[in-house]
Amino acid sequence: MKEFNIYMCGVGGQGIGLLAEMMIRTCSKAGYEVKGVDTHGLAQRGGTVVSHLRIGKKVHTPLVPPGQADIVIALERLEALRAVHTMMKDEGKVIFYDVRYQTVDNRLGTQKYPDMDEFEIAVKSKHGQVVRVFRDDVPDPRMQNVVLISELIKLEWIDGFSKKFVVESLTELMQGKGLEKNLKLL
Repeated sequence: MKEFNIYMCGVGGQGIGLLAEMMIRTCSKAGYEVKGVDTHGLAQRGGTVVSHLRIGKKVHTPLVPPGQADIVIALERLEALRAVHTMMKDEGKVIFYDVRYQTVDNRLGTQKYPDMDEFEIAVKSKHGQVVRVFRDDVPDPRMQNVVLISELIKLEWIDGFSKKFVVESLTELMQGKGLEKNLKLL
């Protein structure tokens, strides 16, 4: 695979760090050279949290350049829309968990939540593909990241990204009842 960029985003407390670590480990297990970096600055204030993951032998920095994300993975609709506008490349793909959080911008009244029509128009303007995910059976909102990973496996957007490697990665990162509950969502 040539250079491939994945941008992950959400709101502080949603589990972006675990999502990013699962992605890095799973892509590495699939045989890719991977570089990744997280930003945690606003994590405890309900602000935007992002992680970058880059795949490729000639990748020298972990930061995905603006407008170059092949895939955007988002844990919140407003953050997903922002990432479509700023990070997704033309003909990119976005998968997002359709939940609404009170982000700082929303609380200040500087940005309204996008409806699905607005979201789809933004993705179509970049000739992209969007997958909306929501499940009623998720016992803890922090587990939505595993639901998105499960959907990524089904979509086959990343060659070699398999349930086997995801299970191995989760097992390295978690234990006990938390691990058991997350594995049930795969």
